[in-house]
This record gives sequence, structure tokens and C-alpha cells, in this order.
Amino acid sequence: MSACEVGSPLAQSPGMPKSADGEPVFPEPWAADAFAMTVHLHERGLFAWSEWAERLSAELHKPGRAVDGSDYFDCWVSALSGLLVAKGIADADVILALQQSWQRAAEATPHGRPIALENDPQR
Repeated sequence: MSACEVGSPLAQSPGMPKSADGEPVFPEPWAADAFAMTVHLHERGLFAWSEWAERLSAELHKPGRAVDGSDYFDCWVSALSGLLVAKGIADADVILALQQSWQRAAEATPHGRPIALENDPQR
């Protein structure tokens, strides 16, 4: 079996969005960015994978999750944000302000155009 045929344990994560073939998928480009950022920060030594797994698991097991798993990557981002704040790498208020800025930018961006922070009317 080649390395390409070996499934990642991450692909078995409960609630991970899957394609019709059962393969893990990113529902939106931002989810792929969040995934890549998490892997990059881990590879840079900012946190152990076990710390990450524990944080993500806690988010995924919180009550009120979407039954269809559509909030999986929302949990992912929440876990990453929480881990970075807990380790003193990021500030919770700065993260929240950026999230709000991206939301305003998305709402102000015409359909079919790329979302950019410059589109935030409050920037």
C-alpha cells in the first residue's frame, strides 16, 4: 500500500464533512485555510498535536452541535483560536475583531467577487 493510499486518522474524525465517496472534504475555501494554518503552526512547534486533538475533541463534543456536521470547521476554528489564546500566542479580542471584520467584509462584497478585508466598511 502506498503512502497515498493510507488514510489519515484525521479523516476519521467524528463529524468531518465527507464527499459522496466518503472522502473528507472542505466545504468552503476558508476551511482549507484553517486546516493548513493548524498544520503549519503545529509544524512550527507552537503546540503538540495531542494538545490540538484534545482541544478539537472538546469543541466537537460540546452540546448544540449541528446534527449534520456542517459546523465541523466552525469547531475547528474555535479550537484553534482557543488554543492560541491559551498559549498566549494570540489575543482573544484581536481574534474576535478580525472575525467580525471578515463578516462585515463578506456582507459588503458583491456576489461572485472575492472577499477581502478591504471590503469591511468599518476598516
